[in-house]
Amino acid sequence: MDIPHHIRKNLDYWDRTSDDYQRTHGDQLNKKELAWGVWAIPEARLRVLGDVAGKDVLEFGCGGAQWSIFLAKTGARPVGLDFSQAQLKHARRLMAEQGVTFPLVHANAESVPLPDASFDVVFCDHGAMSFSQPERTVAEAARLLRPGGLLAFNMASPILEMCWSDVEDRVQTSLARDYFGMHGGEDENTVVFALSYGEWIRLLRKNGLTIEDLIELQPDPDATTTYSAYVPLQWARRWPAENIWKARKL
Repeated sequence: MDIPHHIRKNLDYWDRTSDDYQRTHGDQLNKKELAWGVWAIPEARLRVLGDVAGKDVLEFGCGGAQWSIFLAKTGARPVGLDFSQAQLKHARRLMAEQGVTFPLVHANAESVPLPDASFDVVFCDHGAMSFSQPERTVAEAARLLRPGGLLAFNMASPILEMCWSDVEDRVQTSLARDYFGMHGGEDENTVVFALSYGEWIRLLRKNGLTIEDLIELQPDPDATTTYSAYVPLQWARRWPAENIWKARKL
């Protein structure tokens, strides 16, 4: 089977860098429970997922499965899915350290080997929705959700994408990229996907999902992060660097 270029490239990157990623960001990911985005804004404040006790939850691009580990402790029935065996190795290690067990699936989010209507919630925090083609991942998420189920995903905002300078490889305070025709970008390491607001709305609706909210994240004035190279705090205080889409299956 021919593996699409973006999947092969992203998989190579995560398999290659997983150990360093978990070492660099482990203090934040492993200790800040149920927290969204690079600034670790608490789920208790944002209330994206709500009460998941007793629900079947798929983490769509789970990495080290830190979210799923915390969710399991709240009474959810999580499943972690990731295309990187290196990341799933860390997930198994962390699950053993925390004394929790749940299924881990090695697959890419564009072709999930799980039955229709298997989950009450499908979600990710900078996971599969960023590193796979949105047209395919949204369709798969919709297929996997039960009627009334929730899709929630956090990713870089279109505003960040427009202000990202490929020349300087950093975010700036002026527009650097076109808004129309936005589809993310490719660098030497990864292929990252992005859509405009209107394209997201149409794609979600096309797949039978009704939009409940778009939460634009603003960190606290004194927020800290292990991802400081990603976007400066003062930039993220002025403009949303990340946004969380919430949509429900009709």
